[in-house]
Amino acid sequence: MKHVTPALLLLPILAHAQAPADTTRLGEVVVTASKVEESILQSPVTVEKLNARQLRLTPAPSFFDAIEHLKGVQVITPSLSFKVINARGFTNTTNVRFAQLVDGIDNQAPHIGGPIGNVLGPSDLDISSVEIVPGTAAALYGLNAINGLVNFSTRNPFRSEGLSVQQKVGVNHVGGPATGANLFSETSVRYAKVLAPRLAFKVNGTYLRGRDWVAHDQTELNPSGNASTGLLGADNPARDPVNSYGNESSNRSTLTLGGKSYQVARTGYDEQDVVDYRLQTIRYDAGLHYKLGGRAELTYTYRGTMLDNVYQRSNRFRLQNYHLQQHAVQLSGPVVQARAYFTQENTGQSYNLRSAAENLDRSFKPDRQWNDDYTAAWNAATTNGQSVAQAHATARTAADAGRLQPGTPEFKQRLQELADINNWDQGAALRVQASLAHAEGQVNVAEALRRGGWQLPTTFDVLLGADHRTYIVRPDGNYFINPESGKDPLRDNLTYGKTGGFVQAGARLWQEKIRLTATLRADKNDYFSTRFNPRFTAVYSPTQRHNFRLSYQSGYRFPSLFEGFSNVNSGQVKRIGGLRVMSDGVFENSYLRSSIDAFNTAVTRDRNTNGLTQAQAIGKNQGLLVKNPYTYLRPEHIKSLEMGYKAALLPGGRLLADVDFYYNTYRDFIAQVEAYVPLSSGGQPLGAGSDLNTVATALNARAGQARYRLWTNSQSQVYNYGGSLGLGYEVAGGYLAGANVTYTRLDRTEAGDGLEDGFNTPRWAYNLSVGNENVVKNFGFGLNYHWQQRYYSQTFLVSGPVPAYNTLDAQLSYRLPEPNLRFKLGASNVLNHYYVSYLGGPSVGGLYYLQLTYGL
Repeated sequence: MKHVTPALLLLPILAHAQAPADTTRLGEVVVTASKVEESILQSPVTVEKLNARQLRLTPAPSFFDAIEHLKGVQVITPSLSFKVINARGFTNTTNVRFAQLVDGIDNQAPHIGGPIGNVLGPSDLDISSVEIVPGTAAALYGLNAINGLVNFSTRNPFRSEGLSVQQKVGVNHVGGPATGANLFSETSVRYAKVLAPRLAFKVNGTYLRGRDWVAHDQTELNPSGNASTGLLGADNPARDPVNSYGNESSNRSTLTLGGKSYQVARTGYDEQDVVDYRLQTIRYDAGLHYKLGGRAELTYTYRGTMLDNVYQRSNRFRLQNYHLQQHAVQLSGPVVQARAYFTQENTGQSYNLRSAAENLDRSFKPDRQWNDDYTAAWNAATTNGQSVAQAHATARTAADAGRLQPGTPEFKQRLQELADINNWDQGAALRVQASLAHAEGQVNVAEALRRGGWQLPTTFDVLLGADHRTYIVRPDGNYFINPESGKDPLRDNLTYGKTGGFVQAGARLWQEKIRLTATLRADKNDYFSTRFNPRFTAVYSPTQRHNFRLSYQSGYRFPSLFEGFSNVNSGQVKRIGGLRVMSDGVFENSYLRSSIDAFNTAVTRDRNTNGLTQAQAIGKNQGLLVKNPYTYLRPEHIKSLEMGYKAALLPGGRLLADVDFYYNTYRDFIAQVEAYVPLSSGGQPLGAGSDLNTVATALNARAGQARYRLWTNSQSQVYNYGGSLGLGYEVAGGYLAGANVTYTRLDRTEAGDGLEDGFNTPRWAYNLSVGNENVVKNFGFGLNYHWQQRYYSQTFLVSGPVPAYNTLDAQLSYRLPEPNLRFKLGASNVLNHYYVSYLGGPSVGGLYYLQLTYGL
């Protein structure tokens, strides 16, 4: 395969330039890997960093988009304004395994358990640097960071005062497959002022508008639904395209027509019919900073956002008038660090696209009436001599007569009504109000003792830390209820809390060439016993420029609110949390949906092709039914071994090399299973004492099933490994070139049961970059090239291969020193090769923009 690689073409030319007189590489520091300031070269685990210079050089539309080009990092795109960061495999569209912090503060949406892109984060004007730790960071951070974390550091008003303004205007959907070109605009303002020697403040505001990427994947999810009757492809009356909703499994019926059984689905609507793709984000924050002396600083920060965009979890959602806000107080100093914050979430007028589509169909005509009309029309058509396939098409047209048509006033009005009904069996509204309260503190014990007069060597360090978090949810009666005994399920708030702490000791030995650290963390979550996470690291530095590292650590991920407590009526399937308090009795009395589907397919086949009666076919195939082997939720667990080498090579340290290798073991993946409880003719669950024929007869009919989607744990133990290599090369004249490659592999699965989260990660990916802020007379440029291999995607919507893709980002810049203006003409995916980063997601094309920045 041929790839466009302009950076590689430039590297030989740059290599002949003279080395700079000095470099800042040896002195660059990070804080995320060990919770203390340390040299990036001597970090005990892999750390990737974007500094201010790299952020200025990036051709990506924002600092958040630039993260995709870092070594070992994977980014998927559910929306233009919602990207998901992950590392080292097992990603999905709501990544609760990867933590996202702003100045050490978690910016997740509480009920989701993960962030919505950067909607509660800093703007390009306020970002100072980005640090990413690929791999588990749970021993120090808890926070369910078993795949890693990212920390965004913002600009301190004491050190960056004044007014900054940035305006971006652009266009996307150029030559798009589903819509014409659309305008994009983002306006950002930052103002910081030192009011007194110890007091300063800053304010930020961003307003973004545009049109989101469109999801229009027509891959068929049920191609064999009527294989026993020979109805395939367009003739299949149970078709279920990926991004068409209202024709899923819960929207199908088995109809007996002409003596044969057929699966027939409601017609459904394409995603474009039921969603407004207009984007809008209003983001704002304010900070008040006070210096206490001795390098200690006290800060109060308020952040808020209002947004409209498309979001994806099990289904795709329109987030509309969605609000997040956060209050935070921080104390930072060389001895004590503490922070407390409170995050509030209100989903506004958001709604579920799938529920909207299926209830548009059902509000036009209930399933029973639609099926009766379909049957009558099919019988009439075959009586008139039409073929079976023609009769199915005629029957659908007749049953759909008078159906609401997209774009009409009646359709829009009904969609708006459904989006306000908070029950997904009847409407589509997402109405959640949730909060998160968090407090943590950390003490550098060794530094405190030294300041207290103890003659403690500076080569010895001890850190102590503790934290507590409580989630608070207002029950809405559809998404969440309070299941605790004695509590009103619709009035009393649901709470879910965790308390944890860690101790870390470190020492530098053998003339400080060896650095050893040991960490032990303990976490106690509600509904679970205490779990312990150890971490051991070693760094060997024979010289300042050469550093070898080795670490072993483990981590736990506790169930999120949604996984533990959800209580959703969703298309006649009840999705319930996996804690015993939510799903007591369901696990014990249910059968796997996969086995029920196989059983009913076999019954249909025997009726259609072998001439058996319904009772005979049920009796023959009832052995296919499998009792649900899963049970109530446990925390996920990972063990990780990592080794690496980082060095500043060549005179002046102008070549930075970093290589790492890791091996992980996972168990108890938190995943979903569909299982149905058989019902008696009176609608009561059939218990364990029921005979198999009674159970099979019940599960052969829709009325005999209570359908559940349960959060549980995979029974698999999974192993994966990988590594990465990165090179950064500084050349005289201000050129900065880089190349990195990442290898990520699922090694093996023991007792694989298919419930483990999809690996969803390409085996190979690489990035190439080159740029210069001042090539000639204040003109600069930047190029980034990304390629990733084809991989297998497994999501809640669809599973299948994601094609390989490559993107080229480019920018040209000009700096006008007076009055401190910067112009940037840039594009992401400049060649406009549309791609999908995961199946079921949107097609992503080029975004072309012009950016004007003042004062930065």
